[in-house]
Amino acid sequence: MANILIIDDQPCVRKLLSEELIIEGYQVHSLGHAESVREHLLSSQPDLVLLDLYLEGPEGFGLFEDIKRQYPHMPVIIVTAYDSFMDDPRVSHADGYVIKSIHLDELKQKIAQVLTPQQDLQTTEEPKPHCPELRVVHGF
Repeated sequence: MANILIIDDQPCVRKLLSEELIIEGYQVHSLGHAESVREHLLSSQPDLVLLDLYLEGPEGFGLFEDIKRQYPHMPVIIVTAYDSFMDDPRVSHADGYVIKSIHLDELKQKIAQVLTPQQDLQTTEEPKPHCPELRVVHGF
């Protein structure tokens, strides 16, 4: 199953998401600091990153841009409590934008939707282009 990295400075959010995604069969790692993300990406090579834009320390936008610059094909879903960034051009390369909520069904659906093209790439002989569209999903 896919390897998901959760980056959020709130321990309760990391724990909730981790527990729910493990139940779904995903391998999950979580980080609360932007400083350790670069090293973790290199060593674990996740299939998907769930990124909160408000982190202690370096701004989440800068981290998002770094991830996309170094790993342009790595899917990143923005998971934030704010809907004010939906139209921000800095998140235009995100593979999804989800508003934090206690309801996780929509987030799980978005994760499955983003990861499905990657799994198809691994199981077919001819690679398909990975062009996920940015879709706004409210409430996770």
